[in-house]
Amino acid sequence: MANYELNAEVREVKGTGASRRLRREEGKTPAIVYGGDKEPQQVTLQLKELKKAFEDETFFSHIIKLNVGGTAETVIVKDVQRHPYQNLVMHVDFLRVSKSTVIKQHIPLHFLNEDTCKGVKLQGGKITHNMTDIEVICEAGKLPEFIEVDLADVEVGTVLHLSDLKLPAGVEALELTHGADHDAAVLTVDVPKGSASADEEEGGEEAAAEE
Repeated sequence: MANYELNAEVREVKGTGASRRLRREEGKTPAIVYGGDKEPQQVTLQLKELKKAFEDETFFSHIIKLNVGGTAETVIVKDVQRHPYQNLVMHVDFLRVSKSTVIKQHIPLHFLNEDTCKGVKLQGGKITHNMTDIEVICEAGKLPEFIEVDLADVEVGTVLHLSDLKLPAGVEALELTHGADHDAAVLTVDVPKGSASADEEEGGEEAAAEE
């Protein structure tokens, strides 16, 4: 079930000062494991091991096996606190899950064929990304690594919305569960400036503003 594995130690000493010493003197990162039918547990992880795991974006959309003092927990990453300007992980929140646990998680979008997109290569348009990931809701066992968005046949002037994305079975875009008015734009292929279509759009916007 788990695609990644991390080792952690139970953290006995708590507090801001203790956390600072862990990071500075021992190269460890404080974390918390919560959820399920157990009490929250304070733990520490090796910063070096965390950094290596974080290099893979799919780490954040996978179930993780977390070994804590001889006990294995299945978890997902729910929050990461990073230092504002140093390459340092300050704290990590892990949520306990089972395969059937319904969770909400941000999943990266992978845009395919941007260079050969019809609206760009043949029609001179320009791609504007409104989102690089979306929040989904699904069972933990169905959590996708990423969501592909194929732009090969997308024409200039097109606006791709959340409802246009092809999601795996059992996976929903969280925003769409709130109603059709939450169908936000994911990407647009803008009309090239100076074209007749662009002039018409600008003229329409000016007229609407005057009204």
